[in-house]
Amino acid sequence: MTWAEPSSTATALLLLGRGTDPDTEKGVECPGDLPAPSDPDLVERARAAKAALGDRVFVLGHHYQRDEVIQFADVTGDSFKLAREAAARPDAEYIVFCGVHFMAESADILTSDAQRVVLPDLAAGCSMADMAALPQVEKAWERFVELGIAGDVVPVTYMNSSADIKGFVGRNDGVVCTSSNAETALRWSYEQGSKVFFLPDQHLGRNTAVLKLGFELADCVLYDPHKPGGGLTDEQLRAAKMILWRGHCSVHGRFSLDAVEDVRARVPGVNVLVHPECRHEVVTAADYVGSTEYIIRMIDNAPAGSAWAVGTELNLVRRLALAHPDKQITFLERNVCYCSTMNRIDLPHLVWALEELVAGRVPNQITVDPETAHYARVALDRMLALP
Repeated sequence: MTWAEPSSTATALLLLGRGTDPDTEKGVECPGDLPAPSDPDLVERARAAKAALGDRVFVLGHHYQRDEVIQFADVTGDSFKLAREAAARPDAEYIVFCGVHFMAESADILTSDAQRVVLPDLAAGCSMADMAALPQVEKAWERFVELGIAGDVVPVTYMNSSADIKGFVGRNDGVVCTSSNAETALRWSYEQGSKVFFLPDQHLGRNTAVLKLGFELADCVLYDPHKPGGGLTDEQLRAAKMILWRGHCSVHGRFSLDAVEDVRARVPGVNVLVHPECRHEVVTAADYVGSTEYIIRMIDNAPAGSAWAVGTELNLVRRLALAHPDKQITFLERNVCYCSTMNRIDLPHLVWALEELVAGRVPNQITVDPETAHYARVALDRMLALP
């Protein structure tokens, strides 16, 4: 099947800056325009700079990056896979991370002091990670202490969080998780305490607790840092098994139950495949749920002629569709956008970063202070030690 780019009409894809969808969660509008395709001359400049640097540079590309950037990545993957790949290349003087800020922080934590981690555009952040600021999280923890429940609470943070939050979790005997091992991390956590404080993605926490651990929705409460006391009573906090932070992915939060029902009506026999960062009603209506790497494996191994509606970032879905013309692969949600912060890493920024390195200058170096890095590494090592 030939991939058809979604149109920019009001009834189809809402491209960046082309509209809003009031039915989706707060904070998932699509600001800004996706830049025009890069100057073809930049391709040759990128090749020349990368060749000049040779083994001194190692370029990492997240799956959600645009194709013009991915073509220069030495390794592609999700955030944790890429951080581990960086750590496995101790001879690379420079790690150029084509992703977002928290990913580059994780790479700095896991690599040696002699290596320099570069983020081509410092504006490439993550709205989900930004939804959990350290002062807010510490204030919530103070409330747990005042209630006398802190000793029962194990903090768990998703990989998609800042180094500050990972450090907080490490200091308080918690663990980091990924979308692939969230179930394992939560089972470990409930062996340590009776409650989990899950940061920053409410949907991954809720979906894992309910669908994998067998909890009831009522066992999960939502802590809103913008409300007094998180918007929860003392009794709610004492009774809860899962205290979810009010955060979400600005891309995956857009997928809706209506979209699932619509694609099932339009495409006979379609398989609905979504990321666990999607809302609970979307995940329960899907046929398959899993991490970015899981989604890729499912499509790679799917039989020819099968039909798939995929609920994750558009760059990846398009790449999968083009790589598998023998399968019918479509985008799940008609009203959705690219990850606008991921798309800030474009070819001009990558070329600039590489050419600066060739010139002996290190641009946009990402560093995590030693104390934060230590405790973040503690939390990451706990994850790595999980069965």
